[in-house]
Amino acid sequence: MTPPVLLTQAPQTGYGPQALAAFSLLDELGIPYTWMSHPPAEDMAACAAISDALGIRICKNLFLCNRQKSSFYLLTMPEDLPFATKDLSHQIGSSRLSFAPAEEMERLIRCTPGSASILGLMYDTDCQVQLLMERSVHDGAFFGCHPCENTASLRLRTEDLLQVFLPRVRHTVTVVDL
Repeated sequence: MTPPVLLTQAPQTGYGPQALAAFSLLDELGIPYTWMSHPPAEDMAACAAISDALGIRICKNLFLCNRQKSSFYLLTMPEDLPFATKDLSHQIGSSRLSFAPAEEMERLIRCTPGSASILGLMYDTDCQVQLLMERSVHDGAFFGCHPCENTASLRLRTEDLLQVFLPRVRHTVTVVDL
């Protein structure tokens, strides 16, 4: 088996506009990253192999909404942690949470199912999506995610994400315990 190729410069072609824009914004902000290309990562088993190659754990990103579909949340959590909507709903003071419709995810953060990414918050210019981070992800040294497309994955410093990227896209984070 050929070892994966880890890269530190943005691709120029071969990816959709959302992914290329995500790389471009990271470069503009001076946020260093390591990334790799791979076949579509459509489940957490595929993400586990990618995590091993990058030397981090890729986060599971869930796009959620309240019952009324009036509040939207992007939850980033460890890939192997169980998720109970009732517990999270109580922590954030929301009515029962469920998975948001794919069309809302595409409208608000321009990601399709399987490619939800914190980097998609760059498209949420009206700040309609609240970012929720599980504590161990928030406190970790590195963060792993897709660049709004599930055929590439990145490793970047969590500190850069929290202190540079999120302020630039005008989002804050709520830390939750799952």
